[in-house]
Amino acid sequence: QVQLVESGGGLVQAGGSLRLSCAASGGTFSNYAMGWFRQAPGKERDFVAAISWSGGSTYYADSLKGRVTISRDNAKNTVTLQMNSLKPEDTAVYYCAATVRAYGLDKRYDYNYWGQGTQVTVSS
Repeated sequence: QVQLVESGGGLVQAGGSLRLSCAASGGTFSNYAMGWFRQAPGKERDFVAAISWSGGSTYYADSLKGRVTISRDNAKNTVTLQMNSLKPEDTAVYYCAATVRAYGLDKRYDYNYWGQGTQVTVSS
């Protein structure tokens, strides 16, 4: 069983940056591809970014390409999401997730483990 704990959310002005982190425990971190998803009030949970188990491949939602960067440190069991040029529409709860799959990493239903989420609020 893998436990995931997100941190780094908060309130930021439009145009600002945030760095979200996800700490994993309870499993072999390098066995899992990792993803970030977000969910705004009244909306579905949407894919943001994902990274392969080795860190060699990354995937991004088209709407966020160029503004977010996902990375991982297998020695520290962490995955990070750097978000820049934030917009009010980026306001959401951001979730970290782990999957044993090696493909289809933008599909939330393929993820096995989820964190509790961290709130990101972008003010205009």
